[in-house]
Amino acid sequence: MRAPHIALFIEEAKSDWHSRRLATAMEERGARVTTTTLKDCAFDTRCQSGLDIPGFDGTLPDGAFVRSVSTGTLEQITKRLGILHALRESGVRVWNDARAIERCVDKSTATFLFQKAGLPTPPTRVVEDRANALAHARASGHPLVVKPLFGSQGNGILRALTPDHLPSPDAVGEVYYMQDYVRSPEATEFEDWRVFVSNGRMLAAMKRVGKTWITNVHQGAEPVAHEPDQEMQYLALAAVRAIGADYAGVDLIRDAKGQLMVLEINSNPAWHGLQKVAVSSIAEALAEDFLASLPAPVRT
Repeated sequence: MRAPHIALFIEEAKSDWHSRRLATAMEERGARVTTTTLKDCAFDTRCQSGLDIPGFDGTLPDGAFVRSVSTGTLEQITKRLGILHALRESGVRVWNDARAIERCVDKSTATFLFQKAGLPTPPTRVVEDRANALAHARASGHPLVVKPLFGSQGNGILRALTPDHLPSPDAVGEVYYMQDYVRSPEATEFEDWRVFVSNGRMLAAMKRVGKTWITNVHQGAEPVAHEPDQEMQYLALAAVRAIGADYAGVDLIRDAKGQLMVLEINSNPAWHGLQKVAVSSIAEALAEDFLASLPAPVRT
């Protein structure tokens, strides 16, 4: 049976720690992997497929795994996600596809879908205009966590203890994504949880212990091995279903009263910190799940 030819989409031309391990895991399972970037792909009507993906000579891959999507202008991102939409419409299995990525990267849409699925989340309001943001801050009576609508790894997050602490409109792209700060204001210990899900099952999880209230490993938090209880597993799996993702990292937090809540979801999660405390290889599990999802004629 023919080995599947896979497009592995990364952020830059040079492979990173994650993509190298993914490619190796897929190749060890009989796949042929071409690593490239979405920014180097083109729509091209001269190709029978309508797409020109480096390494495929105008043909389509048997599957596409999206490790990351490069940052860029609105037009650039639209074109790159358009490539993923086109692959999906052409019958190519894409992990994660553009729809799931769009839902995850836009925190407002993700939070809406969590609520629609009946999942507990911190009270959240998303508005344009500083006057509307100030009105909400004054009415809420809580410190607020203000996050970039598009962002990850804890970058750009700030805590507004009072309405006067809200950032300027240009600092948040003219959109204020505001969540109640759900920990006790007196808390001096900071922790939350990351649960990594693939193909409807939990692969690994960790507790993130922060030196500050921002608990991303990228921001210096310590990953600690953790075995999620049934409630954590349920919320993580339900959050991924609500988004429609093939794989994702789900962040959970407890409020001051101990209620567990879904905080965020990431459709292109990093797992370098998680792998340090995980028992099995996350890259190998992802490769197995992805390759098993391909159409039968190209399975190995």
